[in-house]
Amino acid sequence: MLCVRLDSVHPDAASLGRAADVLHQGGIVAYPTDTFYGLAANPSNQQAVEQLYRIKGRAVDQSIPLIAADRDQLEAVAGSLSDMTARLADHFWPGPLTLVIPVWRGLSFAVHQGRATVAVRVPAHRVAREFSRVFGAPLTSTSANRTGKQAPTTADGVEQDFGQSIALLLDGGATEGGQPSTIVDVTGQRPVLIRAGAVSWERVLECLR
Repeated sequence: MLCVRLDSVHPDAASLGRAADVLHQGGIVAYPTDTFYGLAANPSNQQAVEQLYRIKGRAVDQSIPLIAADRDQLEAVAGSLSDMTARLADHFWPGPLTLVIPVWRGLSFAVHQGRATVAVRVPAHRVAREFSRVFGAPLTSTSANRTGKQAPTTADGVEQDFGQSIALLLDGGATEGGQPSTIVDVTGQRPVLIRAGAVSWERVLECLR
């Protein structure tokens, strides 16, 4: 595994381009987010996403969440967001609110496992957003830990868990940790709380009033 150190505020484009190349070649990259370190694979590459499941020990009936660089990038692949989705996205992104939206064409089956929906957010971490931007599309963002273990907030924690199982580690320093992102299903007429997290349910409802 290659480890590349990045400035978390001004990550250099060459290193991000190198990481994007790894994804396009089917490899897996660990990178920092505003909560914990995550694992990126090309969500259009079935074999790469399956490898992600294997190294995490993740049950194959669990779908994989995604991140996007911004709302524009998401809408370029997923189409226009619903009014409710757009209001929450504009209010809480970048940030730890994950929205469950209709799945779009081009994602591998391994990402959504046959479900009609997929979870996505725009994180409040420059490295994560710029990585997705340089890659050119949303990318996977499952936490960089083996199933059952604590999600890591440092590159050292990622290396201890995965070693040579991943191709590249983007070391952007320690992340904030804390609570994971809040997950809200916005595919119906009313929002549904799937997982409580860093954004309170009361704040979500207040935004929609």
